[in-house]
Amino acid sequence: MEAQWIADRAALRCLSRQHPAWTQMELATCLGRSVSWVKKWLKRLQEAPPDDLAILHSRSRARRTPPPPPDLRIVQKIAEIRQNPPENLQRVPGPRAILYYLHRDASLQAAVIPVPRSTRTVWKILRKLGYILDAPERKRKPLELREPLEEVQMDFKDATTVPADPDGKRQHVVEVLNFVDAGTSILLSAQAHADFHAETALEAVVHFLRQHGLPAMLTFDRDPRWVGSSSGRDFPSALCRFLLCLGIVPNVIPPQQPQKNPYVERYHRSYNQEWGPRASAWNIRAGARGHSAVPGALQRRATSPGALLWQPAATQGISRPAEAACSSSPGEPGCVARHAPRASVRTASRR
Repeated sequence: MEAQWIADRAALRCLSRQHPAWTQMELATCLGRSVSWVKKWLKRLQEAPPDDLAILHSRSRARRTPPPPPDLRIVQKIAEIRQNPPENLQRVPGPRAILYYLHRDASLQAAVIPVPRSTRTVWKILRKLGYILDAPERKRKPLELREPLEEVQMDFKDATTVPADPDGKRQHVVEVLNFVDAGTSILLSAQAHADFHAETALEAVVHFLRQHGLPAMLTFDRDPRWVGSSSGRDFPSALCRFLLCLGIVPNVIPPQQPQKNPYVERYHRSYNQEWGPRASAWNIRAGARGHSAVPGALQRRATSPGALLWQPAATQGISRPAEAACSSSPGEPGCVARHAPRASVRTASRR
């Protein structure tokens, strides 16, 4: 639009030089503009040098002078209404209520003082007087770097490519439980299931611990399948009790703060954007295979700590990791295989 306006102004300057005898009406008819537009721009073009191109651009419509400061009596009246609400108002008046009482004030009407018409003006005065405080600046703290397999984050992810069952579940048809190492951002395990509840989710955690060993910390959100009822603060869930028996710290993140579970959330986003459109998971097996077939470049975001990642049990000559993990006596931290059936039996009996 601005380019078309500049072209019309340049054409007006050219026509005024070639046809100096033309009237403003003839110039307006030739350019398809109004007479007032021709009159305004002829005056500007005559005041500028003949070859000045900057004159063809539009002038800024911003205010050139600052607005006048509010009257001192207006400021005092706003502070008085804020401190002592009139008409027995049982609350602290805001900008809208203060503006309402300003227009009804008899002393201001008698003094013929211009009263603000916008609540923004009243808000600025209240903020300047200190009645409205700014929100404190949030100081973000970077997360401390973890060693490989020191902290593992887990979360559920829907297999969105699995169609809904007309006669069954419409949502969460197939879910994948992902375990991501916080020290290397590597996907350690992805387990798909059509019905993840408290018991099956605990069995998936046990399977992961048997395969990869015991991390120092396990981070997860406040999913009811992990923590149970939100009001049961003094009664830990079966998963939390199970992890504490194994010597693993259960790190339950606060609600509505996924940034505290960043590595698995970033993996979910990367999977959706880079690998999800090409996946074709139409059943549970394909859903698990889709996550396990994610390219290595998508799983391995960190290079230097990745060399320190613990090797799988098969490469260390251990054929059964569950037996190796149970080298300690029952009841001591480190025994996974002997705690898992007991925890699952308790969970099943309670259900």
